[in-house]
Amino acid sequence: MIIDPEPIANISTNTLEVLESTPGLYVDQDGGIFLTGATPAVIYINGREQKMSSQDITSLLQSLPPGSVQKIEVIRTPSTKYDAASSGGIINVVLKKGVKLGRFGSVNIGMNQGKLGNRNAGFSLNSSGDNSTYYLNLNYSRRGRYQEQYINRLLEQDKTLFQNSTSNSQNDQIYLGNGINYEANEKIHFSYDSRINASIRQYNSEGDNIIQDSFNDTIFNGINNSDRHLKSIGVWQDLGMVIKFDTLGSELDTKLSYSFSNNNSEQNYENTYFSPSLIEDFGKGNNLQHRHFAMLQSDFIYKFQYQITFETGIKGSLQHFNSKGEYFLLQNNNYISNDLRSSTYRYFENINSAYAQISKTFGKHLVLKTGVRMEHTLMKGTQSLPADTSFLLNRTDWFPYIYLSRKILYIMGVEIKGFLIYRKTINRPDYQNLNPYVNYVDGFMYETGNPALKPQFTHNIEANLSFNDFPLFAIGQTYTHDIFSYVIYRDKQNPEIAIRTYDNIGKSKETYFRGMIGIPPSGKYFFALGAQYNLNEYNGIYENEPLNYTNGSWRFFTFHSLRLLKNTKITMSGFMMHNGMFNFLELSTFGQINIGVSQTFFNDKLTISINARDILQTRKYEFKINQGSLLSTGSRVSDSRRIGFKLRYNFGIPPKKEKKNSFDFNIDE
Repeated sequence: MIIDPEPIANISTNTLEVLESTPGLYVDQDGGIFLTGATPAVIYINGREQKMSSQDITSLLQSLPPGSVQKIEVIRTPSTKYDAASSGGIINVVLKKGVKLGRFGSVNIGMNQGKLGNRNAGFSLNSSGDNSTYYLNLNYSRRGRYQEQYINRLLEQDKTLFQNSTSNSQNDQIYLGNGINYEANEKIHFSYDSRINASIRQYNSEGDNIIQDSFNDTIFNGINNSDRHLKSIGVWQDLGMVIKFDTLGSELDTKLSYSFSNNNSEQNYENTYFSPSLIEDFGKGNNLQHRHFAMLQSDFIYKFQYQITFETGIKGSLQHFNSKGEYFLLQNNNYISNDLRSSTYRYFENINSAYAQISKTFGKHLVLKTGVRMEHTLMKGTQSLPADTSFLLNRTDWFPYIYLSRKILYIMGVEIKGFLIYRKTINRPDYQNLNPYVNYVDGFMYETGNPALKPQFTHNIEANLSFNDFPLFAIGQTYTHDIFSYVIYRDKQNPEIAIRTYDNIGKSKETYFRGMIGIPPSGKYFFALGAQYNLNEYNGIYENEPLNYTNGSWRFFTFHSLRLLKNTKITMSGFMMHNGMFNFLELSTFGQINIGVSQTFFNDKLTISINARDILQTRKYEFKINQGSLLSTGSRVSDSRRIGFKLRYNFGIPPKKEKKNSFDFNIDE
């Protein structure tokens, strides 16, 4: 499914908001992007795997200006050409790289305001010569976020912990992207892309903690404050070469990428306990993380006679990650080392793969594609503090893929196709999932990674119907073993403290179906309306006790676009989640509605838009978890209702739009 982001980009301040407004995609409050199942999708940029943690991916998408995105490719069931680590599908963000139309560009400013505000300003330039094109994107953004959370947690049979907390953050980010495409001749093309993302984030939280007994008498009362400062920078360098062999589409596509990121965070916390006696507890910590990632990939495709296509390729990647965290306690006006929380961790990953697949068209209506991918995984983690939790994973796995497509109906110029797909995938824990560094949350909770996490394997089979790549209906089942999930445990040394971490909990079966209807984007009005149902069944171990758990959830989504006048357009998007889940947190019903109005002037050179996100302030939910020894309920409200504007001015010659035969939101074409 190929999405033209232009209409949504006019009412969005960053690329993550574009994805939030895309029908069929769901973005949770922590930035995870979901297509079908309970596993988040993998984010590619320009067809390249990013190999970043979910937090870093979210930060990158929030800094990426929406006007720099040419198209978004949604790949729900990737073939063996793509990495096997794509259980949740792939979202490929393709950036604009310049076109041969002389020199043009744009400037834009925008903001939206809730309890806290977002501000952004950007500039882009594209230019071309006879054999080359280059582009430059520069964007600055300041993002503010406010959140309230209430938690009630049963500590013992006669004790309950009541917590309420508020937190706010401010993130200043600068994004710089540039690149050049060079055509040596009609058959050989070269490309270079560079991106830099730098941010400074400040985060603080305040919370009240009360413990009451079964008679509602207060036996503990305290407050906690935490401040965290994070500085990060990421650099990406991509080289590409394409050699074309004929006019049928046979080519060799080779990519070389290197990226580096550095995160430096400092944290200070203070706990004040008023009863049963007055006690003050002060501490601080810092964490320094370095990450290097290099990748070489080469894909070859050859078109034979008799409608036969052969594809093969190789890929190798190296990743090295270092984390050093130090915590200190204040005693007698001196800071001493807290050896229980301090940690030193190093992680190395080497993944090498090769694949081959062949497709054949039989007659006019039947297409068969089958292939297999081999991936060798070497993962090595070494922790020297506070204890040795080193692990080594060295294995080779095979991932088959079968794809069958056939035209089902042809009615009034509309072609309905049916698809049947099977694939096997892997989901590896990232470096943050494995990192044992302790992040202090409050006096009764901290979060940490699990260096002993193992990869999970998934088998998926799906049948679906579509027309012109517009998805109409799909039904499928997913089987996963060694599933790892976000879990909450009790601290073994102090059961009153909860630990947010990750663990392998067993196996699961997920049954889903989704459907979508709409008016094709060809007139003044376009809409899409859909629904998805997921039934998750878990069978495993939680806190050394058997786990048998079932949950069924619904997600509804919609998108509308209406051209009121020649230069005036109104859009509306929204979703509703019923009985949803976040790992083992059961969520109440919640949703979001966004509305935007855009107006163009001066032959479409100037665009002014007004947008309102979560206008009914319904993106808030209650949650509950009842697994193992943990029984907890609560609610979470974020600063998601925002009203703002955006102004963009195009100068020079605008790019010529490509004609798309898929899910194109631009109803003008």
